[in-house]
Amino acid sequence: MQALKEEVSQMWKLVLSQLEKAKQAFFNDDIEVAREVISREKRVDAFELKIDSDCENYIALYSPVAVDLRLTLSLIKISQTLERIGDFAESIARHVIDDDCTKIDPRLLEELQLEQMFDILIVMLYDSFVALESENTRISGKILAKDEEVDVIYRNSIDILTAYLQDNQSFIRCGLKTFLLIRKLERIGDHCSNIVEEIVFYVDAKVLKHRVKEIK
Repeated sequence: MQALKEEVSQMWKLVLSQLEKAKQAFFNDDIEVAREVISREKRVDAFELKIDSDCENYIALYSPVAVDLRLTLSLIKISQTLERIGDFAESIARHVIDDDCTKIDPRLLEELQLEQMFDILIVMLYDSFVALESENTRISGKILAKDEEVDVIYRNSIDILTAYLQDNQSFIRCGLKTFLLIRKLERIGDHCSNIVEEIVFYVDAKVLKHRVKEIK
């Protein structure tokens, strides 16, 4: 079981690094860093396959119950979710390499709060890692609240880009690609929330999935 947790820990650190480097590549228009992210995606995929296999073997050999079974099931789902976050990081890197839309008006970037969005996601992913390592779910509410911040930035981006494109029609193609990028970031936030839900399931035996959100 300790070996399984260590594998997930190593994968987590790799995916966190991938997200940080994707941010660096995007804001610095750094092709080399973007290529590094893309080349390391295979390592992320390999981690997921190995963790899946090792968890299945652990269940088959030891027939875990209660907390051990919950942890094993959670590690499988967490590794799958980390792999998806890695996919999004790779997609952002490919946006830097393949696209001519990385040189966005700095004022638009600031208004869209893209850097803040990246920073929130990196903190969410790191805090989730700490929550699993410490088996402390008291910070789960704080992490889930950050997902709400990401959602607000995402929703605001629709109106901001709409207004900008009305005055800058030559930017329409790049504007659409920028929105797709923001959508990817919003999905990373959702995946981080899913990870938190799995940690709460493992530690507290509580199911947070499909929780009803307060309507404000």
